[in-house]
Amino acid sequence: MLRTVREQAAGLTKDQRNAFVAAYLGWAMDAFDYFLVVLVYSEIADDFHVSLTDMAFLTTATLVMRPVGALLFGLWADRKGRRTPLMVDVAFYSVVGFACAFAPNYTVLLVLRLLYGIGMGGEWGLGAALAMEKIPADRRGFWSGLLQSGYSLGYLLAAVAFFGIEPAFGWRGLFAFSLVPALVALWVRTRVEESEVWEKSVQLNRTPAYQVFKNPAVLRRFVYLVALMTAFNWMSHGTQDIYPTFVKKGLGLSPDTAIAIAVVYNIGAIIGGMVLGAYSERLGRRRTIMIAAAAGLVVVPFFVLSTAVGWLMLSSFLMQLCVQGAWGVIPAHLTEMSPDTIRGFYPGVTYQLGNLIAALNLPIQEALAERHGYPAAMAWTVTPALALVIVLSAVGREAKGIRFGGTGAQVPSTAVADT
Repeated sequence: MLRTVREQAAGLTKDQRNAFVAAYLGWAMDAFDYFLVVLVYSEIADDFHVSLTDMAFLTTATLVMRPVGALLFGLWADRKGRRTPLMVDVAFYSVVGFACAFAPNYTVLLVLRLLYGIGMGGEWGLGAALAMEKIPADRRGFWSGLLQSGYSLGYLLAAVAFFGIEPAFGWRGLFAFSLVPALVALWVRTRVEESEVWEKSVQLNRTPAYQVFKNPAVLRRFVYLVALMTAFNWMSHGTQDIYPTFVKKGLGLSPDTAIAIAVVYNIGAIIGGMVLGAYSERLGRRRTIMIAAAAGLVVVPFFVLSTAVGWLMLSSFLMQLCVQGAWGVIPAHLTEMSPDTIRGFYPGVTYQLGNLIAALNLPIQEALAERHGYPAAMAWTVTPALALVIVLSAVGREAKGIRFGGTGAQVPSTAVADT
């Protein structure tokens, strides 16, 4: 796998590599901080004397604010370029994430997570746009999968940090440590040049976003992508957010065992994103997504009913291989489906609005788990999400390999082809 990465990277310029590394690290650090809450929210609940359902709302609060960040930073990036908004965004979420370590109570922590959601929402769309605009069109699939795997790397790093930091410094120490890798990501981003595609597009067409949306085809595509991202986010959060609590509270296994399982399934997620992202160049974006989601449906019974540690590791590994394998296609797919003039805004907002609609996933799962147990809670939420991903992908379109920066007015009626 490392050899494949080296071979793919050999054909990139220094600026292209820096842009990708910056986007990758930024997304990884976003996920790192987000999943710190997922890994320790039962511990925080005990510390602040609140219920698990109340704690689950912390993740919901973060997801709810992500569209705000995508909107604000995305509009800024389409008007002024990708580079500066991205650096401001990383600095913002780094400071807010660090401040979580000093929250005196649940209310303050909730406000900080709301603010963090703004920063997290701004990161993905801008980072994906910058990276995919710089990567050659015929290589987007591979680099898309690798970019999205940064999310799983962030989760993996959070799990490893839990092992090394939480026993000595508690959950507050984890949030304090999150400042360090985020600052590294910020430093790398200062070495990235502006997107040539954006510079070309803004010279050709400076149409504001609200006018672009007057095109009915653009609006229809936007609504479709929001629906697709809702299903994707429900699928992803449904298989990840409650899982550590299921292992600890539902099965009575130790926190260390839960983290060890998280390490294993995040390795599966990284492999899935890279492999299926690359294969989407051959199979097409939609077909790859449908194959991955269908395989996930097969894994569901093993994923929700396993109780032995070995089976938990295997089934969760396979589930994340499928789920994050499907996600590996998304950075390329959404940026290719975006009009040139609003590519900073369009992918991130569609993604994060999907997150907003799916934000109630964890509280719903916790409520179902209280009444029916964790296996039922996961099965009843994950299975429909996987099925919906397949259906929406089947009826949609794609624009695999489209060249960015043409007229600056890429629209669905001329730029998107069925595959």
